[in-house]
Amino acid sequence: MFGLFKKKSPIEKLQEEYQALQQKAFELSKINRAESDKIQMEAQEILKKIEQLQQG
Repeated sequence: MFGLFKKKSPIEKLQEEYQALQQKAFELSKINRAESDKIQMEAQEILKKIEQLQQG
């Protein structure tokens, strides 16, 4: 209950966004490969941001 109003860190927000993009890219890979690749690239950029924040 105490964690109910806890704000998420920037890393947690980016991780959620990364997961959502990965899921969307997977679903699109069955229908539209080019669009899936574009979303996958966006997810990779977010992953780079996460790694930068974790390093300092």
